[in-house]
Amino acid sequence: MPAASLVLPASPQAPRARHRSRLCAALLLFVAVSPIVLHAQFQDPTPDELKMTADPKAPGASAVYLYHEETADDGNHTSTFYDRIKVLTEKGKELATVRVPYDPKIDKVAAIEGRTIHADGTIIPLTAKPDDLIDVKVKYFQLNSVSFNLPSVETGSILEYRVKFLRADSSRFSPSWMIQKPYFVHKAHFSFHPYTYGYEGLMFASRIPPGAQVILDKKTRSDTLDMTDIPPQPDDDWMPPLNTVRWRVEFYYTMVNTDKEFWDGAEKSWANWVREFTNPTGLLKKAAGELVSPGDTEAQKAGKIYTAVMKLENTDFTREKSEAERKKDKLKDINKAEDVWKQQSGSGADMALLYVALARAAGLNAVPMKIVNRDRALFDRSYLSTYQLDDYIAVVQLAGKDVFLDPGEKMCPFGLLQWKHSLASGFRLTEKSADIATTPPAIYKSSTIQRTGDLTIDASGGVKGTVRFTMTGQSPLYWRQLSLRNDELEVKKQFNESMRDYIPEGVQADFDHFLGLDESEAKLMGIIQVSGNLGAATGKRFFLPGLFFQSRAKHPFVAQDKRTNSVDVQYPRLEQDEVEYDLPAGFTVESAPQDTDTTWPNHAQIKIQSTKAENSVTVKRILAYNFTLLAPEDYPNLHDFYQKVATADQQQLVLTRAPVVKGN
Repeated sequence: MPAASLVLPASPQAPRARHRSRLCAALLLFVAVSPIVLHAQFQDPTPDELKMTADPKAPGASAVYLYHEETADDGNHTSTFYDRIKVLTEKGKELATVRVPYDPKIDKVAAIEGRTIHADGTIIPLTAKPDDLIDVKVKYFQLNSVSFNLPSVETGSILEYRVKFLRADSSRFSPSWMIQKPYFVHKAHFSFHPYTYGYEGLMFASRIPPGAQVILDKKTRSDTLDMTDIPPQPDDDWMPPLNTVRWRVEFYYTMVNTDKEFWDGAEKSWANWVREFTNPTGLLKKAAGELVSPGDTEAQKAGKIYTAVMKLENTDFTREKSEAERKKDKLKDINKAEDVWKQQSGSGADMALLYVALARAAGLNAVPMKIVNRDRALFDRSYLSTYQLDDYIAVVQLAGKDVFLDPGEKMCPFGLLQWKHSLASGFRLTEKSADIATTPPAIYKSSTIQRTGDLTIDASGGVKGTVRFTMTGQSPLYWRQLSLRNDELEVKKQFNESMRDYIPEGVQADFDHFLGLDESEAKLMGIIQVSGNLGAATGKRFFLPGLFFQSRAKHPFVAQDKRTNSVDVQYPRLEQDEVEYDLPAGFTVESAPQDTDTTWPNHAQIKIQSTKAENSVTVKRILAYNFTLLAPEDYPNLHDFYQKVATADQQQLVLTRAPVVKGN
């Protein structure tokens, strides 16, 4: 099969993907191969490993992987993970806590071995029983982690462990090799021995550096990959999802031989299913007729149906009922949109598909899309698997234009996509089948944060006043959804913590309350009372932060000169700050932040303006950026722009005490 490209938006340096399809006769031979002997055994450390205190290949590293290995034998239903790690600093001791994820419905832990080797050669074996932790649990899927702590770990220790899983005989296993780790890896070995029926082929998609190659070991009939000197996984700020930039190899079984054959078949199969699910039955037509009025415009119909769906119980934000509870309440499995309406509840995906069905029942042109959650990954056409698709949204045509809606996201305003669903690709239903399509990018005006402060300064530099955060778009959606899953105290606590970066040192901020938290279409306002000491006195002068909300700002992209990974800021936004300082009697403004207007054409702009009055000064700041994903070659411009932003935000407001006029 020819090579295909693994394409990342705005990343022209995307790596190449390789696929291989084997002949049926060769595939049948896999079942007769004897089990693979584990490549790695516990081994005595070398003197150099024991005395190592730093690693020249990983300067400043807290730990390094001396060796990492993953082996999977699908014919014998086993998979094994093995590590040897050198702890170099106190922070590196965190690797003594080991967590290995697995699917408890399919896998069971067959064996765990581990030990700690001190720098003097003393060996302390693992004897404590592991914990079994639930990481994710939804209706059709659960992910657990087996967790254990290696004993008596010190700086200089070598950690060594192996975890073996046994998979149910009836299930298949196609591994995903995540090549890079949080720390430097000296040597790694990966091996996959597949088992497959004669009519299937094995393929893989890879993101690995030039020179690395997945090869077929003819002796063991296994795919293997050996690598040395693997750098740590990327850890840049504002980076695309890690699994889209980290080196990896993903295997999968398939019955097709070309990309086109796979996607054509997958699109058709999905289209048939989703068309049946969203069929506007008589019950739904009756419901739609009760929700809308004959004289409504298309936009009014779309809005009324959206509001009705939003009022239903979305189990993604509450709690999905157990099978026993569903049986007690006489609830049937959801097989079509009509079932969702009958039960007045369902998952986020159910809500999105119900919206499409009701919209169609009301005569609107509406279709569903199933897309990749951009917070998790980016769509990869070279990875021939529909499992990469996560979430459903709806597209309704109004006045000849596509309007993208997110009825599966509770509290999401009409016409707004949750940011993880913007610039996201996946299936879109068409008249005949489905196409791979991408949702539009957000625009900066759709998500705004306006921070205003009415502050009074006293003669000692003390400050007291009220601050307001007024938000639209993504920020209110975040806080509203958080409030659905948490009590009021927890939401207030988290909001308090989030605004710390916007309040100067020495100033106490006490969040009072929200306005509009329960209204998805309204602006969200947070009211904060502030008090404390703001200024520093030097002789007759007081020095105050010119940009109140930016005095503690941690400007991104300033410290890093170069970048090899794409930039993902999640969504464009508009920030507006306005602070009025009421001055103490006897003080005048000596200098205020200079007016600034700096533009990065077609991308971003910062404007600062100061206005002086007799007893006050007002400082305004506007920062807008209208981009989401940037390629590495755009980084120098981004770096330059944010350096200018950081410089402008560091300006001060200087007050001077007027001299006291002595009497005769």
